[in-house]
Amino acid sequence: MESAESLRNKCAACFRQFNRMEHLVDHMRVSYHSVHEPTCGVCKKHCRSFESLREHLIGPLPKQECKSVFNIRGCRFCLAILDSPYALRIHQDRCQLSGVNYGILARLANIGLRDSLTIDNGYSRGSQVVALACKMVGGGSDGSLDLCARVCLIDENENIIFHTYVKPQIPVTNYRYESTGIRPEYLRDAMPLRQVQKRIQDFLCNGEAMWKIRSPKGGRARILVGHGLDHDLDRLQVEYPAIMIRDTAKYPPLMKTSKLSNSLKYLTQAYLGYDIQSGIQDPYEDCVATMRLYLRMRNQYHRREDYPLAADPQNRNNFASWRQNELERMSPEEMLAISRSDYYCWCLDSA
Repeated sequence: MESAESLRNKCAACFRQFNRMEHLVDHMRVSYHSVHEPTCGVCKKHCRSFESLREHLIGPLPKQECKSVFNIRGCRFCLAILDSPYALRIHQDRCQLSGVNYGILARLANIGLRDSLTIDNGYSRGSQVVALACKMVGGGSDGSLDLCARVCLIDENENIIFHTYVKPQIPVTNYRYESTGIRPEYLRDAMPLRQVQKRIQDFLCNGEAMWKIRSPKGGRARILVGHGLDHDLDRLQVEYPAIMIRDTAKYPPLMKTSKLSNSLKYLTQAYLGYDIQSGIQDPYEDCVATMRLYLRMRNQYHRREDYPLAADPQNRNNFASWRQNELERMSPEEMLAISRSDYYCWCLDSA
């Protein structure tokens, strides 16, 4: 049985125990616990990522009480705890998705240009979301320099809105056919990189000047989803504000416990329940996987807060050092109530 003093020095989010209250305050100052963290449906422990939550539930050293409940009523994809085994079966049938039809992928491989990019100047209601993926061939003397040779963009409904092979600006020395399926003849008359760059850049900005893009809400620019988008955008020579980018490789809840990125292949298998990138890889398949991951994260329900980020000016003094004495008089639950996230949760896109 825990003493009242030990409970008082115990973090209400991650349950870490401290010897002194001032140490708990220091912990809360740097932990950024919030309602947006993945949370165990049994004991309500907050975890930094879904991988941490998975280890807590079914890892090598799980919490036994939580593991027992999870084995009976836990979804192995979204890690939610359902009310009954019957509810779990119904839920998991919906939670596990099926992969892209490979007949479609085979037909896509023969598509040259599909271009439905339109600039609507923000007349469509709400923020529009698109996913982008590229496939690279090799340039340079050893073929190790990544050159974008194929690009695909889809909408939220998994419809292709842009697909083209891309003619690189320097000679290709390795087509990487085993993984890309790209042959020299596909690129001979392909759209030049500069033209692809301008088409995508204009489409993403959607009639809004780059310097005006400040928020995913209220503006005309589109939210861009992908995996490893820093690299893809660099190879496309496209610039886009970070505030409009949703990258499944850099989103804290989807990262490893070591804070390194998971592969898209792993994320799709673990959280969507199907396999991708077997043999020749298709950018459409990657677009679909990243869009589905984004929508799954966006559709999570978290309690609404007026100012949800630690960086918001209204939260700047929540754990200020000059409040130390006041903070030490608070209960762990009261400190958790004023703690805010240090990352932008994608559920806020649907707010």
